[in-house]
Amino acid sequence: MAGSCGAGQGTARRGQAAPGVSSARDGAEGQESQASGLPEYIKIVEVGPRDGLQNEKVMVPTDTKIELINRLSKTGLPAIEVTSFVSSKWVPQMADHKEVMRGIERHPGVQYHVLTPNLKGFHSAIAAGATEVSVFGAASESFSKMNINCSIEESIEKFEEVAKSARNMNIPVRGYVSCALGCPYEGDITPTKVAEVSKRLYSMGCYEISLGDTIGVGTPGSMKRMLEAVMKEVPLSALAVHCHDTYGQALANILTAIQMGVAVVDSSVAGLGGCPYAKGATGNVATEDVIYMLNGLGINTGVNLFTVMEAGNFICTALNKKTNSKVAQASFNTGAIKLLT
Repeated sequence: MAGSCGAGQGTARRGQAAPGVSSARDGAEGQESQASGLPEYIKIVEVGPRDGLQNEKVMVPTDTKIELINRLSKTGLPAIEVTSFVSSKWVPQMADHKEVMRGIERHPGVQYHVLTPNLKGFHSAIAAGATEVSVFGAASESFSKMNINCSIEESIEKFEEVAKSARNMNIPVRGYVSCALGCPYEGDITPTKVAEVSKRLYSMGCYEISLGDTIGVGTPGSMKRMLEAVMKEVPLSALAVHCHDTYGQALANILTAIQMGVAVVDSSVAGLGGCPYAKGATGNVATEDVIYMLNGLGINTGVNLFTVMEAGNFICTALNKKTNSKVAQASFNTGAIKLLT
């Protein structure tokens, strides 16, 4: 298919090594990672099925979403963001959230997150079988009003209701802070504001706070300053980064974060994504590209790069679009890739 990830170049062949990949798992690189002070293990949170697909203009069939999630579940990914229990009026692409939740195959050891903006969404998610939820706030007052139709303070109050109910049911809650490095309406966001919202989310019981560069304007410098501020309020072990690649800075920003000790990275298969309330925001950083970089640093993820690329090829073919992953483009075009184990 002309718009598939393979772009008519055929299928990548197992056993052929792409440059820089063949020794990704050897002991020498693992020792190098430890010696450099980088984390030995990075947890990858796959956000493609939700954050990646929510902005697609054409409705993606429910069966296609389920198949994508099932494929991703077999890659070694430890966490997958499945869908969002928001009003179909605001995000019509996620209107089939109940069907998706009930249709997926759940694999042992894989966390399946769903987004829940309020108590109503939380209860709907639990009824559909959700075992972990996420709440999504913002460091920008304007973006909060555009994205979830309430002020930051009002959103915190709603999240506290969700967190309280989740705690009573022993349901883990993850927190997101959008616009951590810039806002489409307000421009620069002060690191102290990001730290303040992050602290509120952590204090209410969110076990992990994902700091999102929603419009992809961040640089390693702004990432460093933001993280320095947040780390004063939230333990490093509870932080994650969520980078969009609008200005081509995502991998550099992620590298900066892991050099500072962050060990959780959000990414999207094939670099799918965007934000319906952030004009100009392009896709998330591609999961394939993140894994390739981390493999090269000798950092373990437990994720099989080849099978992630296959999942990316599947969804790009289904959407009739080209992958945003540079690694997938290069590997499918040349046929040079090694099945990593």
